[in-house]
Amino acid sequence: MEPKDRLIFALDVASREEALNLVELLHNDVGLFKVGWELFMAAGPQFLLDLVGNYDHSRIFLDLKIYDILNTLKGALKNIVSGVALVTIHSDLPAGGLTAILKEIDGGFKVLAVTLLTSLSGKNLRGLGYAAEYAEDPSRLVLLRAKSAQAAGCHGVVCSGQEAGKVKEACGQDFLVVCPGIRPSWSAVRGDDQERVVTPFEAMKNGADFIVVGRPIRIAIDPVAAARQVAEEMTAGLAARGK
Repeated sequence: MEPKDRLIFALDVASREEALNLVELLHNDVGLFKVGWELFMAAGPQFLLDLVGNYDHSRIFLDLKIYDILNTLKGALKNIVSGVALVTIHSDLPAGGLTAILKEIDGGFKVLAVTLLTSLSGKNLRGLGYAAEYAEDPSRLVLLRAKSAQAAGCHGVVCSGQEAGKVKEACGQDFLVVCPGIRPSWSAVRGDDQERVVTPFEAMKNGADFIVVGRPIRIAIDPVAAARQVAEEMTAGLAARGK
């Protein structure tokens, strides 16, 4: 893959029209488009069908972090729109039941478990009642959940670029690592809610297979130029790790 093919652009907008405009603008400069809750609630599953119908297949990252009882999760995964490439679920699901479900799913997409939101810090974990070992070092919780997800049959995980290398070391190079919380040094995001952040270069050097970038590209004066600059930094990161 070219570095740009590893770049996922987050369509975190509130209207179908704005999303389609961004897809048209950036489809030659990013690999996949992330559809999360904001856009999904605004445009619905039909948007996914339109995106699949108008562009190459397997360019959608459906990031709904599906979390429910196993039977409901199973029904949701069986109804994913054909053509979606990546789908997220929560990582804290019963491993045995999840394994059985994943063995039944053959939708052509890969399932990623979300380990720990990049907006959460150790301080947040302490406030939520997590054990001190995880509050002091969130990477321990990420690794615990990554290993559990792999054992259950997930294809990979979503984690911060800070933890990408540790996940690869623990789970192997074929286990996919997708990293949000990407903040290029030249990007200023007003009211930023991200905590565990890295640059595109750092994420790729650390072992990320894909990175997710939204606001640094979307709010740029020239989004296309911003996407290309991110891809250049990704190229340097890949070279630094020898790929």
